[in-house]
Amino acid sequence: MSSLTSRLAALASPAIGLGCMNLSHGYGQRVPEAEALRALEAAFEMGYRHFDTATLYGATVNERLVGKALSAKRGELLLASKCGMAMDPEQGRKVIDGRPATLRRQCEESLARLQTDHIDLYYLHRWDRQVPIEESVGELGRLVEEGKIGAVGLSEVSAQTLRRARAEHPIAAVQSEYSLWTRNPEIAVLEACREAETLFVAFSPLGRGFLTGAVRQRERLAEGDMRRGMPRFSDEHLPRNLALLAEFEAVARELEVSSGQLALGWLRAKGEDILPIPGTCSVAHMRENLAAEGLRLEATTVARLDALLAPERIAGARYGEAQQAEVDTEEFEQA
Repeated sequence: MSSLTSRLAALASPAIGLGCMNLSHGYGQRVPEAEALRALEAAFEMGYRHFDTATLYGATVNERLVGKALSAKRGELLLASKCGMAMDPEQGRKVIDGRPATLRRQCEESLARLQTDHIDLYYLHRWDRQVPIEESVGELGRLVEEGKIGAVGLSEVSAQTLRRARAEHPIAAVQSEYSLWTRNPEIAVLEACREAETLFVAFSPLGRGFLTGAVRQRERLAEGDMRRGMPRFSDEHLPRNLALLAEFEAVARELEVSSGQLALGWLRAKGEDILPIPGTCSVAHMRENLAAEGLRLEATTVARLDALLAPERIAGARYGEAQQAEVDTEEFEQA
């Protein structure tokens, strides 16, 4: 059992964690601070113990929120954050920088914002191709030795990059997008994780809200919502995807669960070593998502869903060109 798995077990953590990004990043307007703090406190009270944030989110605002809301409960939760991708205030844009000195500085700054002396799981948010992965991971390994982080993670990497990285230092977790309509990890990285008992943390397990039925018209997405630039939500592809969603929602009605719970139940059926971290700004949705912890799907239902939302049936790539250039993950060929 890995140290990360042991930590989660000691906390009696449910397999479903909370992605905190939505509170201050990615989907348009930020949630007002007082409301965001109440949501994080409510999440802890209802049972969440795995909280995931990053330096990038809200240009450091999200880490400050998490620190403010949860620092008094620090010993009762698993805290995850990320480095190597941040907003540059001078350039006013996102910068990927995996140089060891940058990662060390970002870690120190994250510790201060999170009001803690250590981060349980610290990911390299994106691999900086200008820096060998071994150099970035080597520095994170030194931060483990110094007690500033508990374990090293990687985000949106290929199986090949993961194998190179773990030759330098053990990798406790890989975080990538994984859901019924984004199956890329099944190409190779899930297998690579299992070779070394590396946990797989699935972000956007609800298809960026699509699988819950929350996005039916692109024009209703807020200005600044990242989904406006994602091909699957385009006017060209969304209608075809909505036809698949209608079939998926019919299965959820048959089983008397919400479509979001069905999506999480499918992911849980894919392995005990897969931890979904759905994000939401809604306390009601946090509660609904956490309730999916107890959902167990029959193998026939899993197979039915596999076929219904098979990769070749999904219209559009998951990322636009700019975001695709930032990741190292394997991709299905587009039909």
